[in-house]
Amino acid sequence: MVFSSIPFIFYFAPAFFLLLFCSRSKNLAILIGSALFYSWGELKWLPLLGLSIVFNFYAAALLSRLQGRSRDWFLYFAIIANLTPLIIFKYAEFVLSNLQEIIGKTSLSFEFGLPLGISFFTFQAISYIIDVYRGSQKREGTLRDYATYIFLFPHLIAGPIVRYADIHDELKHRSVGVEKVAVGLQYFIVGLCQKVLIANTLASPADYVFGLELGTVSMLEAWIGSVSYMLQIYFDFCGYSNMAIGLAFMMGFHFPRNFNYPYISRSIGEFWRRWHISLSFWFRDYVYIPMGGNRVSRAKLIRNVLIVFTLTGLWHGAAWTFIVWGFYHGAFVALERAGFGAVLNRLPSALQHGYALLVVLVGWVIFRAESMPQTLDILTAMAGFGAEASSPLGLWLNPEIILALILGPAFATPLLPLLLRWAGRIEVEGALAYPNQPDVRVIIRLIPVSVLALGFVVSVTALAASSLNPFLYFRF
Repeated sequence: MVFSSIPFIFYFAPAFFLLLFCSRSKNLAILIGSALFYSWGELKWLPLLGLSIVFNFYAAALLSRLQGRSRDWFLYFAIIANLTPLIIFKYAEFVLSNLQEIIGKTSLSFEFGLPLGISFFTFQAISYIIDVYRGSQKREGTLRDYATYIFLFPHLIAGPIVRYADIHDELKHRSVGVEKVAVGLQYFIVGLCQKVLIANTLASPADYVFGLELGTVSMLEAWIGSVSYMLQIYFDFCGYSNMAIGLAFMMGFHFPRNFNYPYISRSIGEFWRRWHISLSFWFRDYVYIPMGGNRVSRAKLIRNVLIVFTLTGLWHGAAWTFIVWGFYHGAFVALERAGFGAVLNRLPSALQHGYALLVVLVGWVIFRAESMPQTLDILTAMAGFGAEASSPLGLWLNPEIILALILGPAFATPLLPLLLRWAGRIEVEGALAYPNQPDVRVIIRLIPVSVLALGFVVSVTALAASSLNPFLYFRF
Protein backbone atom coordinates (compact mmCIF):
# COMPACT_ATOMS: atom_id res chain seq x y z
CA MET A 1 0.00 0.00 0.00
CA VAL A 2 1.28 3.45 -0.88
CA PHE A 3 0.24 6.76 0.65
CA SER A 4 -0.77 8.09 -2.77
CA SER A 5 -3.57 5.59 -3.30
CA ILE A 6 -7.33 5.63 -2.96
CA PRO A 7 -7.40 2.72 -0.43
CA PHE A 8 -4.92 4.49 1.86
CA ILE A 9 -6.45 7.97 1.64
CA PHE A 10 -10.12 7.02 2.00
CA TYR A 11 -10.02 3.72 3.93
CA PHE A 12 -6.82 2.98 5.84
CA ALA A 13 -5.87 6.49 7.01
CA PRO A 14 -9.34 7.45 8.36
CA ALA A 15 -9.72 4.08 10.12
CA PHE A 16 -6.21 4.28 11.58
CA PHE A 17 -6.55 7.81 12.95
CA LEU A 18 -9.97 7.00 14.38
CA LEU A 19 -8.37 4.04 16.18
CA LEU A 20 -5.44 6.20 17.29
CA PHE A 21 -7.48 9.10 18.67
CA CYS A 22 -9.92 6.76 20.45
CA SER A 23 -7.27 4.48 21.93
CA ARG A 24 -5.87 4.96 25.42
CA SER A 25 -2.62 3.23 24.42
CA LYS A 26 -1.39 5.27 21.47
CA ASN A 27 1.72 3.20 20.83
CA LEU A 28 -0.27 -0.02 20.81
CA ALA A 29 -2.65 1.52 18.27
CA ILE A 30 0.34 2.52 16.13
CA LEU A 31 1.73 -1.02 16.30
CA ILE A 32 -1.59 -2.53 15.23
CA GLY A 33 -2.04 -0.02 12.41
CA SER A 34 1.57 -0.38 11.23
CA ALA A 35 1.34 -4.18 11.20
CA LEU A 36 -1.82 -3.99 9.08
CA PHE A 37 -0.18 -1.44 6.78
CA TYR A 38 2.93 -3.58 6.25
CA SER A 39 0.88 -6.76 5.89
CA TRP A 40 -1.24 -5.29 3.10
CA GLY A 41 1.10 -6.67 0.45
CA GLU A 42 4.06 -8.05 2.42
CA LEU A 43 2.52 -10.36 5.04
CA LYS A 44 5.12 -13.07 4.40
CA TRP A 45 7.93 -10.73 5.51
CA LEU A 46 6.24 -9.64 8.75
CA PRO A 47 8.05 -12.36 10.82
CA LEU A 48 11.42 -11.12 9.50
CA LEU A 49 10.65 -7.58 10.61
CA GLY A 50 9.42 -8.84 13.97
CA LEU A 51 12.57 -10.92 14.46
CA SER A 52 14.73 -7.87 13.66
CA ILE A 53 12.86 -5.80 16.25
CA VAL A 54 13.17 -8.41 19.01
CA PHE A 55 16.85 -9.10 18.25
CA ASN A 56 17.90 -5.44 18.28
CA PHE A 57 15.93 -4.62 21.42
CA TYR A 58 17.64 -7.34 23.44
CA ALA A 59 21.00 -6.81 21.71
CA ALA A 60 20.99 -3.17 22.86
CA ALA A 61 20.05 -4.29 26.38
CA LEU A 62 23.00 -6.71 26.49
CA LEU A 63 25.35 -4.18 24.87
CA SER A 64 24.58 -1.62 27.57
CA ARG A 65 25.74 -4.10 30.26
CA LEU A 66 28.90 -5.45 28.61
CA GLN A 67 32.35 -4.02 29.26
CA GLY A 68 35.73 -4.02 27.54
CA ARG A 69 36.54 -5.97 24.40
CA SER A 70 33.51 -8.22 24.71
CA ARG A 71 31.39 -5.11 24.23
CA ASP A 72 33.25 -4.24 21.02
CA TRP A 73 32.95 -7.77 19.65
CA PHE A 74 29.26 -7.92 20.42
CA LEU A 75 28.73 -4.63 18.56
CA TYR A 76 30.40 -6.15 15.48
CA PHE A 77 28.23 -9.24 15.84
CA ALA A 78 25.04 -7.15 16.08
CA ILE A 79 25.94 -5.09 13.02
CA ILE A 80 26.75 -8.23 11.00
CA ALA A 81 23.52 -9.86 12.17
CA ASN A 82 21.55 -6.86 10.92
CA LEU A 83 23.38 -6.69 7.60
CA THR A 84 23.14 -10.42 6.86
CA PRO A 85 19.44 -10.48 5.82
CA LEU A 86 19.98 -7.31 3.76
CA ILE A 87 22.95 -8.87 1.97
CA ILE A 88 21.18 -12.17 1.39
CA PHE A 89 17.90 -10.79 0.10
CA LYS A 90 19.23 -7.77 -1.79
CA TYR A 91 22.67 -8.70 -3.07
CA ALA A 92 23.08 -12.50 -3.20
CA GLU A 93 21.43 -12.81 -6.60
CA PHE A 94 23.60 -9.99 -7.98
CA VAL A 95 26.79 -11.62 -6.70
CA LEU A 96 25.84 -15.05 -8.04
CA SER A 97 24.89 -13.70 -11.47
CA ASN A 98 28.26 -11.97 -11.75
CA LEU A 99 30.05 -15.12 -10.65
CA GLN A 100 28.22 -17.05 -13.35
CA GLU A 101 29.48 -14.61 -15.96
CA ILE A 102 33.03 -14.97 -14.69
CA ILE A 103 33.21 -18.75 -14.28
CA GLY A 104 30.58 -19.73 -16.82
CA LYS A 105 27.12 -21.15 -16.42
CA THR A 106 26.38 -22.98 -13.20
CA SER A 107 23.33 -24.32 -11.45
CA LEU A 108 23.49 -21.56 -8.85
CA SER A 109 20.28 -19.60 -8.45
CA PHE A 110 18.89 -17.40 -5.70
CA GLU A 111 15.51 -15.68 -5.88
CA PHE A 112 13.78 -14.98 -2.60
CA GLY A 113 12.42 -11.54 -3.44
CA LEU A 114 13.15 -8.30 -1.57
CA PRO A 115 11.40 -7.64 1.74
CA LEU A 116 9.69 -4.26 1.60
CA GLY A 117 11.59 -1.51 3.42
CA ILE A 118 14.49 -3.74 4.48
CA SER A 119 17.13 -1.13 3.56
CA PHE A 120 15.44 1.48 5.73
CA PHE A 121 14.59 -0.52 8.86
CA THR A 122 18.02 -2.20 8.78
CA PHE A 123 19.82 1.16 8.80
CA GLN A 124 17.58 2.45 11.59
CA ALA A 125 18.31 -0.63 13.69
CA ILE A 126 22.07 -0.26 13.14
CA SER A 127 21.99 3.43 14.08
CA TYR A 128 20.17 2.54 17.32
CA ILE A 129 22.69 -0.19 18.22
CA ILE A 130 25.68 2.07 17.52
CA ASP A 131 24.21 5.01 19.45
CA VAL A 132 23.65 2.78 22.49
CA TYR A 133 27.23 1.49 22.16
CA ARG A 134 28.62 5.02 21.96
CA GLY A 135 26.58 6.13 24.95
CA SER A 136 25.01 8.97 22.98
CA GLN A 137 21.61 7.38 23.51
CA LYS A 138 20.20 5.27 26.33
CA ARG A 139 18.58 2.04 25.30
CA GLU A 140 14.80 1.85 25.14
CA GLY A 141 13.39 0.16 28.21
CA THR A 142 10.23 -1.34 26.77
CA LEU A 143 9.89 -3.60 23.74
CA ARG A 144 6.57 -1.98 22.84
CA ASP A 145 8.08 1.51 22.49
CA TYR A 146 11.12 0.24 20.57
CA ALA A 147 8.82 -1.69 18.24
CA THR A 148 6.80 1.50 17.77
CA TYR A 149 9.96 3.35 16.74
CA ILE A 150 10.87 0.76 14.10
CA PHE A 151 7.32 -0.15 13.06
CA LEU A 152 5.99 3.43 12.73
CA PHE A 153 4.44 3.06 9.29
CA PRO A 154 5.07 6.58 7.89
CA HIS A 155 8.83 5.84 7.69
CA LEU A 156 8.77 2.05 7.66
CA ILE A 157 8.66 1.48 3.90
CA ALA A 158 10.70 4.27 2.35
CA GLY A 159 12.06 6.56 5.02
CA PRO A 160 13.14 9.08 5.96
CA ILE A 161 15.69 7.20 8.05
CA VAL A 162 14.60 8.30 11.52
CA ARG A 163 17.08 7.82 14.35
CA TYR A 164 15.88 6.80 17.78
CA ALA A 165 17.28 10.03 19.23
CA ASP A 166 14.98 12.03 16.93
CA ILE A 167 11.78 10.75 18.51
CA HIS A 168 12.67 8.97 21.77
CA ASP A 169 10.99 11.64 23.94
CA GLU A 170 7.89 11.60 21.76
CA LEU A 171 7.60 7.84 22.14
CA LYS A 172 6.82 8.52 25.80
CA HIS A 173 5.16 11.93 25.79
CA ARG A 174 3.58 13.69 22.85
CA SER A 175 0.51 15.75 22.19
CA VAL A 176 -1.67 16.20 19.14
CA GLY A 177 -3.84 19.27 18.67
CA VAL A 178 -5.76 20.95 15.89
CA GLU A 179 -2.71 22.94 14.79
CA LYS A 180 -0.50 19.85 14.45
CA VAL A 181 -3.18 18.01 12.51
CA ALA A 182 -3.58 21.03 10.22
CA VAL A 183 0.16 21.28 9.58
CA GLY A 184 0.36 17.52 9.04
CA LEU A 185 -2.48 17.65 6.51
CA GLN A 186 -0.71 20.47 4.69
CA TYR A 187 2.50 18.43 4.43
CA PHE A 188 0.56 15.39 3.28
CA ILE A 189 -1.39 17.24 0.57
CA VAL A 190 1.73 19.00 -0.72
CA GLY A 191 3.50 15.65 -0.93
CA LEU A 192 0.48 14.06 -2.60
CA CYS A 193 0.43 16.78 -5.26
CA GLN A 194 4.17 16.42 -5.85
CA LYS A 195 3.82 12.66 -6.25
CA VAL A 196 0.64 12.47 -8.32
CA LEU A 197 0.59 15.63 -10.41
CA ILE A 198 4.29 15.89 -11.29
CA ALA A 199 6.12 12.60 -10.59
CA ASN A 200 3.40 10.33 -11.98
CA THR A 201 2.91 12.57 -15.02
CA LEU A 202 6.61 12.63 -15.87
CA ALA A 203 6.94 8.87 -15.40
CA SER A 204 5.39 8.41 -18.85
CA PRO A 205 8.01 10.24 -20.96
CA ALA A 206 10.86 8.89 -18.82
CA ASP A 207 9.66 5.30 -19.25
CA TYR A 208 9.11 5.84 -22.96
CA VAL A 209 12.59 7.17 -23.68
CA PHE A 210 14.43 4.69 -21.44
CA GLY A 211 12.36 1.92 -23.00
CA LEU A 212 13.60 2.62 -26.55
CA GLU A 213 16.00 0.21 -28.18
CA LEU A 214 19.70 1.05 -28.24
CA GLY A 215 20.67 3.30 -31.12
CA THR A 216 17.13 4.61 -31.73
CA VAL A 217 17.11 7.56 -29.29
CA SER A 218 17.22 11.06 -30.74
CA MET A 219 18.87 14.05 -29.09
CA LEU A 220 15.55 15.70 -28.20
CA GLU A 221 14.10 12.45 -26.86
CA ALA A 222 17.20 11.85 -24.73
CA TRP A 223 16.98 15.32 -23.16
CA ILE A 224 13.24 15.15 -22.56
CA GLY A 225 13.48 11.65 -21.05
CA SER A 226 16.45 12.53 -18.84
CA VAL A 227 14.99 15.79 -17.55
CA SER A 228 11.65 14.05 -16.99
CA TYR A 229 13.32 11.40 -14.87
CA MET A 230 15.36 14.01 -13.00
CA LEU A 231 12.13 15.71 -11.96
CA GLN A 232 10.21 12.48 -11.49
CA ILE A 233 12.59 10.96 -8.96
CA TYR A 234 12.79 14.20 -6.98
CA PHE A 235 9.05 14.77 -6.72
CA ASP A 236 8.42 11.07 -6.24
CA PHE A 237 10.72 10.69 -3.25
CA CYS A 238 10.33 14.22 -1.86
CA GLY A 239 6.56 13.88 -2.18
CA TYR A 240 6.58 10.57 -0.33
CA SER A 241 8.83 12.02 2.39
CA ASN A 242 6.51 15.01 2.83
CA MET A 243 3.52 12.70 3.12
CA ALA A 244 5.42 10.66 5.73
CA ILE A 245 6.35 13.79 7.68
CA GLY A 246 2.74 14.97 7.55
CA LEU A 247 1.34 11.65 8.78
CA ALA A 248 3.90 11.54 11.60
CA PHE A 249 3.01 15.11 12.58
CA MET A 250 -0.66 14.14 12.88
CA MET A 251 0.47 11.33 15.21
CA GLY A 252 2.57 13.67 17.37
CA PHE A 253 6.02 12.87 15.96
CA HIS A 254 8.51 15.24 14.36
CA PHE A 255 10.46 13.60 11.54
CA PRO A 256 13.62 15.25 10.20
CA ARG A 257 13.47 17.07 6.88
CA ASN A 258 14.65 14.83 4.06
CA PHE A 259 14.95 17.26 1.12
CA ASN A 260 15.94 20.89 0.96
CA TYR A 261 15.63 21.97 -2.69
CA PRO A 262 18.65 19.96 -3.92
CA TYR A 263 18.40 21.28 -7.49
CA ILE A 264 19.38 24.79 -6.41
CA SER A 265 22.80 23.48 -5.30
CA ARG A 266 26.03 25.02 -6.55
CA SER A 267 28.19 21.94 -6.04
CA ILE A 268 27.81 18.18 -5.70
CA GLY A 269 28.83 18.37 -2.06
CA GLU A 270 25.99 20.81 -1.44
CA PHE A 271 23.62 18.61 -3.45
CA TRP A 272 24.22 15.74 -1.01
CA ARG A 273 23.58 18.04 1.94
CA ARG A 274 20.17 18.75 0.41
CA TRP A 275 19.23 15.38 -1.20
CA HIS A 276 17.99 12.43 0.92
CA ILE A 277 19.42 14.17 3.97
CA SER A 278 18.69 11.33 6.38
CA LEU A 279 20.68 8.85 4.26
CA SER A 280 23.56 11.28 3.70
CA PHE A 281 23.87 11.98 7.43
CA TRP A 282 23.64 8.26 8.22
CA PHE A 283 26.63 7.45 6.03
CA ARG A 284 28.47 10.48 7.39
CA ASP A 285 27.98 9.56 11.07
CA TYR A 286 28.26 5.76 10.88
CA VAL A 287 30.71 5.17 8.02
CA TYR A 288 32.61 8.31 6.98
CA ILE A 289 33.52 9.69 10.42
CA PRO A 290 34.55 6.27 11.84
CA MET A 291 36.95 5.92 8.89
CA GLY A 292 38.60 9.19 9.91
CA GLY A 293 36.35 11.66 8.16
CA ASN A 294 38.16 14.88 7.28
CA ARG A 295 40.90 14.40 9.87
CA VAL A 296 43.13 12.41 7.56
CA SER A 297 45.53 13.04 4.72
CA ARG A 298 44.13 14.21 1.41
CA ALA A 299 44.72 10.79 -0.16
CA LYS A 300 42.81 9.02 2.63
CA LEU A 301 40.07 11.65 2.52
CA ILE A 302 39.53 10.96 -1.18
CA ARG A 303 39.54 7.23 -0.44
CA ASN A 304 36.95 7.68 2.31
CA VAL A 305 34.69 9.78 0.08
CA LEU A 306 34.84 7.26 -2.76
CA ILE A 307 34.08 4.34 -0.42
CA VAL A 308 31.13 6.10 1.18
CA PHE A 309 29.55 7.13 -2.11
CA THR A 310 30.12 3.75 -3.71
CA LEU A 311 28.34 2.19 -0.72
CA THR A 312 25.59 4.78 -1.13
CA GLY A 313 25.11 3.67 -4.70
CA LEU A 314 25.13 0.00 -3.68
CA TRP A 315 22.54 0.75 -0.98
CA HIS A 316 20.12 1.85 -3.71
CA GLY A 317 20.26 -1.45 -5.52
CA ALA A 318 22.21 -4.49 -6.62
CA ALA A 319 23.29 -3.40 -10.10
CA TRP A 320 26.43 -2.00 -11.66
CA THR A 321 24.57 1.14 -12.71
CA PHE A 322 23.95 2.00 -9.04
CA ILE A 323 27.56 1.28 -8.10
CA VAL A 324 28.86 3.44 -10.97
CA TRP A 325 26.37 6.18 -10.05
CA GLY A 326 27.62 6.23 -6.46
CA PHE A 327 31.28 6.24 -7.50
CA TYR A 328 30.53 8.96 -10.06
CA HIS A 329 29.10 11.26 -7.38
CA GLY A 330 31.93 10.38 -5.04
CA ALA A 331 34.48 11.32 -7.69
CA PHE A 332 33.01 14.80 -8.05
CA VAL A 333 32.76 15.31 -4.28
CA ALA A 334 36.38 14.17 -3.95
CA LEU A 335 37.37 16.53 -6.77
CA GLU A 336 35.69 19.42 -5.00
CA ARG A 337 37.39 18.50 -1.70
CA ALA A 338 40.76 18.27 -3.46
CA GLY A 339 40.69 21.89 -4.62
CA PHE A 340 38.14 22.23 -7.42
CA GLY A 341 35.61 23.50 -4.87
CA ALA A 342 37.74 26.61 -4.27
CA VAL A 343 37.89 27.24 -8.02
CA LEU A 344 34.15 26.66 -8.30
CA ASN A 345 33.39 29.23 -5.59
CA ARG A 346 35.10 31.93 -7.64
CA LEU A 347 32.87 31.33 -10.68
CA PRO A 348 29.61 33.22 -11.27
CA SER A 349 26.67 31.62 -9.46
CA ALA A 350 24.97 30.77 -12.78
CA LEU A 351 27.96 28.65 -13.81
CA GLN A 352 28.02 26.96 -10.41
CA HIS A 353 24.34 26.03 -10.71
CA GLY A 354 24.85 24.89 -14.29
CA TYR A 355 27.77 22.67 -13.31
CA ALA A 356 25.84 21.03 -10.46
CA LEU A 357 22.69 20.47 -12.53
CA LEU A 358 24.61 18.95 -15.46
CA VAL A 359 26.57 16.57 -13.22
CA VAL A 360 23.41 15.51 -11.40
CA LEU A 361 21.48 15.07 -14.66
CA VAL A 362 24.17 12.80 -16.13
CA GLY A 363 24.15 10.90 -12.86
CA TRP A 364 20.40 10.30 -13.10
CA VAL A 365 20.88 8.84 -16.57
CA ILE A 366 23.32 6.32 -15.08
CA PHE A 367 20.91 5.66 -12.22
CA ARG A 368 17.84 5.12 -14.41
CA ALA A 369 19.43 3.11 -17.21
CA GLU A 370 18.98 -0.66 -17.21
CA SER A 371 22.62 -1.19 -18.20
CA MET A 372 25.82 0.68 -18.87
CA PRO A 373 25.39 0.31 -22.67
CA GLN A 374 22.05 2.08 -22.37
CA THR A 375 23.68 4.78 -20.24
CA LEU A 376 26.24 5.43 -22.98
CA ASP A 377 23.51 5.37 -25.63
CA ILE A 378 21.41 8.03 -23.85
CA LEU A 379 24.41 10.22 -23.05
CA THR A 380 25.66 9.95 -26.64
CA ALA A 381 22.26 11.04 -27.90
CA MET A 382 22.22 13.97 -25.45
CA ALA A 383 25.60 15.05 -26.84
CA GLY A 384 24.07 15.32 -30.32
CA PHE A 385 24.99 11.95 -31.79
CA GLY A 386 21.58 10.34 -31.55
CA ALA A 387 19.33 8.77 -34.15
CA GLU A 388 16.29 10.24 -35.82
CA ALA A 389 13.21 10.54 -33.62
CA SER A 390 11.55 7.13 -33.35
CA SER A 391 8.05 8.67 -33.40
CA PRO A 392 6.43 12.13 -33.56
CA LEU A 393 6.66 13.96 -30.22
CA GLY A 394 2.94 14.58 -30.27
CA LEU A 395 2.24 10.87 -29.79
CA TRP A 396 3.69 10.84 -26.26
CA LEU A 397 4.36 14.46 -25.30
CA ASN A 398 0.87 15.63 -24.34
CA PRO A 399 -0.17 18.96 -22.73
CA GLU A 400 -0.13 17.45 -19.21
CA ILE A 401 3.49 16.38 -19.62
CA ILE A 402 4.49 19.75 -21.04
CA LEU A 403 2.79 21.52 -18.10
CA ALA A 404 4.59 19.22 -15.63
CA LEU A 405 7.92 19.95 -17.35
CA ILE A 406 7.23 23.66 -16.88
CA LEU A 407 5.93 23.56 -13.31
CA GLY A 408 8.42 20.91 -12.13
CA PRO A 409 11.54 23.11 -12.28
CA ALA A 410 9.60 26.00 -10.70
CA PHE A 411 8.40 23.92 -7.74
CA ALA A 412 11.84 22.33 -7.32
CA THR A 413 12.98 25.77 -6.11
CA PRO A 414 11.84 27.79 -3.05
CA LEU A 415 9.40 29.71 -5.29
CA LEU A 416 6.25 28.51 -3.49
CA PRO A 417 7.44 29.43 0.04
CA LEU A 418 8.44 32.85 -1.27
CA LEU A 419 4.96 33.32 -2.73
CA LEU A 420 3.34 32.28 0.55
CA ARG A 421 5.51 34.74 2.49
CA TRP A 422 4.57 37.38 -0.06
CA ALA A 423 0.90 36.52 0.50
CA GLY A 424 1.47 36.96 4.22
CA ARG A 425 2.83 40.44 3.66
CA ILE A 426 -0.21 41.27 1.55
CA GLU A 427 -2.40 40.14 4.45
CA VAL A 428 -0.70 42.63 6.77
CA GLU A 429 -0.78 45.40 4.16
CA GLY A 430 -4.43 44.63 3.44
CA ALA A 431 -5.29 44.96 7.12
CA LEU A 432 -3.67 48.40 7.18
CA ALA A 433 -5.18 49.59 3.90
CA TYR A 434 -8.69 48.29 4.58
CA PRO A 435 -9.20 48.46 8.38
CA ASN A 436 -12.97 48.39 8.01
CA GLN A 437 -13.07 45.49 5.53
CA PRO A 438 -11.85 42.33 7.32
CA ASP A 439 -13.13 40.21 4.41
CA VAL A 440 -9.99 41.21 2.48
CA ARG A 441 -7.77 39.57 5.13
CA VAL A 442 -9.96 36.48 5.30
CA ILE A 443 -9.89 35.96 1.54
CA ILE A 444 -6.12 36.35 1.38
CA ARG A 445 -5.68 33.96 4.33
CA LEU A 446 -7.84 31.37 2.59
CA ILE A 447 -5.84 31.42 -0.66
CA PRO A 448 -3.29 28.77 0.45
CA VAL A 449 -6.08 26.63 1.95
CA SER A 450 -8.05 26.85 -1.28
CA VAL A 451 -4.99 25.93 -3.32
CA LEU A 452 -4.33 22.90 -1.09
CA ALA A 453 -7.95 21.81 -1.32
CA LEU A 454 -7.90 22.16 -5.09
CA GLY A 455 -4.62 20.24 -5.30
CA PHE A 456 -6.08 17.44 -3.18
CA VAL A 457 -9.19 17.15 -5.35
CA VAL A 458 -7.20 17.16 -8.58
CA SER A 459 -4.74 14.59 -7.21
CA VAL A 460 -7.46 12.23 -6.06
CA THR A 461 -9.23 12.61 -9.39
CA ALA A 462 -6.00 11.78 -11.21
CA LEU A 463 -5.46 8.71 -9.01
CA ALA A 464 -8.98 7.48 -9.69
CA ALA A 465 -8.62 7.98 -13.45
CA SER A 466 -5.17 6.42 -13.90
CA SER A 467 -3.59 3.06 -13.16
CA LEU A 468 -0.06 4.56 -13.33
CA ASN A 469 1.09 5.17 -9.76
CA PRO A 470 4.66 3.87 -9.44
CA PHE A 471 6.82 4.60 -6.44
CA LEU A 472 10.49 4.53 -7.35
CA TYR A 473 12.04 4.04 -3.91
CA PHE A 474 10.05 0.88 -3.18
CA ARG A 475 12.60 -0.95 -5.34
CA PHE A 476 15.44 0.22 -3.09
